Amino acid sequence: MTPTLTQNRIQDAFARAKANNRAAFVGYLPAGYPSSAEYIREAKTLLEHVDVLEVGMPYSDPLGDGPTIQKAGEKALAGGATISSMFESIKELRSSTEKPLLIMTYYNPILAWGEERFVDDCLSAGVDGLILPDLPPDEADTLRPLALERGLKLTFLIAPTSTPERIRIVAEACTGFVYAVSVTGVTGARSGGALHEVPAMLERARQHTDLPIAVGFGVSNRETANAVARVADGVVVGSAFINALEQGQDLSVLAAEIELGMARG
Repeated sequence: MTPTLTQNRIQDAFARAKANNRAAFVGYLPAGYPSSAEYIREAKTLLEHVDVLEVGMPYSDPLGDGPTIQKAGEKALAGGATISSMFESIKELRSSTEKPLLIMTYYNPILAWGEERFVDDCLSAGVDGLILPDLPPDEADTLRPLALERGLKLTFLIAPTSTPERIRIVAEACTGFVYAVSVTGVTGARSGGALHEVPAMLERARQHTDLPIAVGFGVSNRETANAVARVADGVVVGSAFINALEQGQDLSVLAAEIELGMARG
C-alpha cells in the first residue's frame, strides 16, 4: 500500500506559534552528527525547544552550505551516515514526538534514490516535508505532483536576489512553508545587521501566498532571532547549534536562550 500523509503538522506548528504571539522556532541538525547515537540525543534535546526540526541529509557536494555545516556533514558521512540510516533515525524521533520533522536535502540524492521510493520512505519514516535548496520548483515537474498526491509538503527557497517573478513562482509552488534566505551566500551565523533586506523580501512573497514564511541563514543568538521573529512567521537556526556542539556546549542552554527570542512582545 502506498503511504500517504494526512496530518498537517507543519501548518499546526506555525499556527500555534502565531496564536502565542511568537515566531515558530525551526531547528536544523544534520543526520548522523556528531555520531548516530549522539544525533538522536541532540535532536531530542532540540525537540524540547523547537517547533519544527529540519533533518539535514549529509551530502558530499553541499553547494549552499557554509563551512560549519559542510564540516558537520563530512563528519557524519565519515561516521557512516547514509540515506537509510537517516530514515531510521527519523523513525526513532517520530516515535517520541508529534512535532514536524522535515528533511533538508539537495536534489541529487533524491534522484539517485528514486523520487517515488524516496517519497514513500519519507512517509513511512514519519517525515512531514522536504526542503529543497537547489531545486527550482519549475524544474520539479515529477517530484511536485508525486509529493502532492502523497501529502508530503515541499518547501523551496527565495533570496534577496530573487526577482519578483521568481518569488511568485517559488511562493506559489510551496506547500509546506516558504523558506526565505536572509542574505546572499551560504549558511552560517552573521551579525543582525545582515538581515536588513528581509522585510521587503517577505512583503513581496506574501503577495503570492498565505503559507508561513520562515527565515534562515544568519540567525545565531537571541538577538538575531528576535530581529527576524518580528517580521517572519518562523526563524531557522542551524550553524549556531553545530558550533555549540563543536565547542562542547550544552545544546539545551543555547536552544532555550534562542527560544526566548521568538517572542514578538
